[in-house]
Amino acid sequence: MIIKEKYVKNIKLSKLSGAIVFFANKKFEIKNIKSLLSQSENNLIKRNLNNNNKKKEIFSFDISHNQKIIVYSSKDSKNYFEKSGAKLYEFFKKENLNKVHLFGDTIENSEVNKSLHELVHGMRLKSYSFNKYLTKKNSEILNLSIITKQKVDIKLINHFKAIENGVNFTKDLVSEPGNVLHPDEYAKRLTKLNKIGLKVTVYNTNKLKKMKCNALLGVGQGSSRGSYIVTMEWRGNKKQKKPLAFVGKGVCFDTGGISLKPARFMEDMTYDMAGSAVVVGLLKSLALRKAKVNAVGVVGLVENMVSGNAQRPGDIVKSYSGKTIEVLNTDAEGRLVLADAITFTEKKFKPNLIIDLATLTGAIVVALGSEYAGLFSNNDKLSEQLFDAGDKVEEKVWRLPLHKNYDKLMNSKNADMQNINYVGGAGSTTAAQFLQRFIINKTPWAHLDIAGMAFSKYAGSLNSSGATGYGVRLLDKFVEDNYE
Repeated sequence: MIIKEKYVKNIKLSKLSGAIVFFANKKFEIKNIKSLLSQSENNLIKRNLNNNNKKKEIFSFDISHNQKIIVYSSKDSKNYFEKSGAKLYEFFKKENLNKVHLFGDTIENSEVNKSLHELVHGMRLKSYSFNKYLTKKNSEILNLSIITKQKVDIKLINHFKAIENGVNFTKDLVSEPGNVLHPDEYAKRLTKLNKIGLKVTVYNTNKLKKMKCNALLGVGQGSSRGSYIVTMEWRGNKKQKKPLAFVGKGVCFDTGGISLKPARFMEDMTYDMAGSAVVVGLLKSLALRKAKVNAVGVVGLVENMVSGNAQRPGDIVKSYSGKTIEVLNTDAEGRLVLADAITFTEKKFKPNLIIDLATLTGAIVVALGSEYAGLFSNNDKLSEQLFDAGDKVEEKVWRLPLHKNYDKLMNSKNADMQNINYVGGAGSTTAAQFLQRFIINKTPWAHLDIAGMAFSKYAGSLNSSGATGYGVRLLDKFVEDNYE
């Protein structure tokens, strides 16, 4: 359902048709309503409210053949109005309502305008659907009137729309099937982002060979498609010397390579590029809202396929850093892609910090389920900033340990390191410990393992089932709070 909203000044209830939303406080009282209603209308609404014995959060009743009253009871909680918007959208959709009026001034708080914009933001986030390949699409439109005396905050609306645009672009990328969004097509789509002010540079297979990015290239060598590193630069602050860097794993499809995955659920491996999609969505959001920060996004794009040219278990590759890696399992491929991408980012851009994102390990799902992303870092301040930002937007992270004693689990007799821990245990930590070796110059670094967060079989509070867009709002808030 497409949402088309408009803001209008106060208007009498009798002049409206369709669904009409009022906001009630905890006592189920509606403030600032008398001037909008006749005495008979006021009495009718009061009687119906008294019939809400179960104190439902959303309570509705008809007052005429063309007027439905919806009362939403306000509660004080984190991100309340964003969630309220999502819940109201679900109610409108379920009831097949396409004409809705929100009486914003019945919201009982000191920031009515901000609350209304957050409400619409929540609706828009929740309304996303990926229907590109359906021959019969749902083309319904929700016409939404926000009735208020408050002055519209265009700056805040544009800020939210930039975030929605970035989140939805991330969801679009993650939702695409592997036969459409292979590395060649992905790199091509990213070049189009120069239209919104991003400087996009593509390093193709030939360039990566000259750069000796053999860890990344080894993953993609079994595919008929190319392998890429793509950089996206946003320069929004001339005074900032060092950019913030965000690095994403972009395995467009992961068969596991010769260490083949089980057939069941392999179709979900189109999601293995979600880390890169978050980086792309974030950079798009920053550019659209003209963020006062310098940031660079770096994504490694490959396809991990089985063929006569595929990487073999036992192969040894020399990474961009110069360190050698024994590939014991070709399905532990994401860390190989990130190894080269992280070192490249550090050397090329000399950033203030590096945050990488990847659907890296199944072990993180065992540890944290789909409630938290795993956070690993070499820097306490950076960890705290990410935790706080995640807490504010409810895209939560949980810090897990790194320690030099884990290194011995990744040491190899034949190379500088091996790409899996054969002893067993601490799967997510040893993967992060592996990545940490490719931070060469002690740059503050954090790794977010989003394997449990990037997609969901079930709908969340602000997203439908499928691709969640997790990470864009988290990192946008991290940037806004700490570096703008």
